[in-house]
Amino acid sequence: MESAGPITTLHDFIRCINAHDPKGIVLLCTTDHIFIDSLGSQVSGREFLQQAWAGYFSLFPDYRIDIDAAVSQNAVVLACGFASATHAPSKKWWRIPAAWRAVVRDGQLAEWQVYADNKPVYELLLEQG
Repeated sequence: MESAGPITTLHDFIRCINAHDPKGIVLLCTTDHIFIDSLGSQVSGREFLQQAWAGYFSLFPDYRIDIDAAVSQNAVVLACGFASATHAPSKKWWRIPAAWRAVVRDGQLAEWQVYADNKPVYELLLEQG
């Protein structure tokens, strides 16, 4: 059931996220990559993805993903763990449990979907209003 290839690609992608490297993230994405956030909103297109990641890192400069477990079946990888960051304007730190689904194609991510209860993050953003 497990495949080292897709899981390795997932870990490479997370390393780029944790290094706050939007260019590296985009290089690991297929040209038709789709990012789906926890509310179901989608972003695609490498230029838009790079801008979105850069904007997120400016808002949460120490954002990181910590994976506790990952499994794959064929090209689909499911991972669970935690996401955490400090909100730059308020200097408030948050940490939430999260899960991710990745679809890997030819060593690149075709899809990246986030599953998380972002209520603590949204509350921080609303405070800054």
